[in-house]
Amino acid sequence: MFPGEQAEDAIVADVANGHGKEAAARGGGAMGVEGGDHRGEEEEQHGGGKFTMKSLLWHGGSVWDAWFSCASNQVAQVLLTLPYSFSQLGMVSGVLLQVFYGLMGSWTAYLISVLYVEYRTRKERQGVSFKNHVIQWFEVLDGLLGPYWKAAGLIFNCTFLLFGTVIQLIACASNIYYINDRLDKRTWTYIFGACCATTVFIPSYHNYRVWSFLGLGMTTYTAWYLTIAAAVHGQVDGVTHSGPKKLVLYFTGATNILYTFGGHAITVEIMHAMWKPQKFKYIYLVATLYVFTLTLPSAAAMYWAFGDQLLNHSNAFSLLPRSRWRDAAVILMLIHQFITFGFACTPLYFVWEKAIGMHDTGSVLLRALARLPVVVPVWFLAIIFPFFGPINSAVGALLVSFTVYIIPALAHMLTYRSPSARLNAAEKPPSFLPSWSGMFVVNAFVVGWVLVVGFGLGGWASVANFVKQIDTFGLFAKCYQCPPRTHAPAGPPLTAPPHH
Repeated sequence: MFPGEQAEDAIVADVANGHGKEAAARGGGAMGVEGGDHRGEEEEQHGGGKFTMKSLLWHGGSVWDAWFSCASNQVAQVLLTLPYSFSQLGMVSGVLLQVFYGLMGSWTAYLISVLYVEYRTRKERQGVSFKNHVIQWFEVLDGLLGPYWKAAGLIFNCTFLLFGTVIQLIACASNIYYINDRLDKRTWTYIFGACCATTVFIPSYHNYRVWSFLGLGMTTYTAWYLTIAAAVHGQVDGVTHSGPKKLVLYFTGATNILYTFGGHAITVEIMHAMWKPQKFKYIYLVATLYVFTLTLPSAAAMYWAFGDQLLNHSNAFSLLPRSRWRDAAVILMLIHQFITFGFACTPLYFVWEKAIGMHDTGSVLLRALARLPVVVPVWFLAIIFPFFGPINSAVGALLVSFTVYIIPALAHMLTYRSPSARLNAAEKPPSFLPSWSGMFVVNAFVVGWVLVVGFGLGGWASVANFVKQIDTFGLFAKCYQCPPRTHAPAGPPLTAPPHH
């Protein structure tokens, strides 16, 4: 049992009976106020034994809800670009880097969860209430390390999440094109931008219970469809597996995998939606282990079957023959990308609400209207840079490397640099690494590796590849990597010139 968890469990029971404040005092400063604006919802869950369909579908705050949120959000459209990364890296490097970055991502997610608990414990000892306020990563940095760290966290996190939502729109347009190519990808981006804007009506991660569950089911189906379809298809004639053969491609692929396991930029918001946030610590690791069962077989099977052809096909769907199974996978991924758009955009909604003074507004409609301006730049950027695949690597190198790897590791070292901070820490080092010195060494390794390999070499490679895409296809590309049209929308087959 984690430190303070017994006190926390007692507090939760008292909160349900209306005695949260007294229980917090008895608990010695452990987190007694449950999840800000979720207190009333938790009472509805646990108070009086009442059960409603709304509570089942809408009020998620359990460990399982957090696990589904982490696993569902971690492997969205990137599932379709990992075979492309394998063609750049080669099979051995592709597998090893997935395992390496998956474990590194789990470690820094753990650090973020520890810092959240530390920040919240300190604030609640001071009598601060988070009712109607969702704690975010930049606020944790501000409370523990000061305003400069707040600014760094705000800039990197918001920019990453902004481009994360852009990538979801690009992926939607790229996927639907393989079912219906009567419209070009840019037009589909307009359409899905309007559809994804409806996520403004989902108040917080507390309300993603059903969506998270469905989203993980959708990516599970898609991953195993890719695996089985590639195996059934077999290797194409004259298949070659020459990767890695260029440094720029190697580090581009490596950075895409860095991006794959950097989905914990929303860790703090997911924790805040939990009834017992202290139980989060190892959830991301368990989610990552499940994600390995999806990403490793699908990427390896696709690369085995198609080899170097993937170098020019960043979306894995493009190489598989059309069938009802592929169409089902495309549709499920479209729905999942809508969910992931909401996951990535919700922290941006919170930041915007706080900036304009609407964060504590009770009306869902008013908050939804206030959030709409956040969607506009996302929509616009997706139309300017529709480069499915290369944009993942660029975002991974320039933003993810700092947001979820370097900054959390540095913040943890600085927060616990003094003996008094270590002595009074709300969370002690984990059982598998019980030494503060050992944690410092691991954190220093993470910072050094990601700074040199992820940001340095990865940034050089991914930006070079991204510029190449712009030179080849131009900004506002109407139909990025579209195959030559071999039929018209109606009538007999005919041959048309390619889009580019």
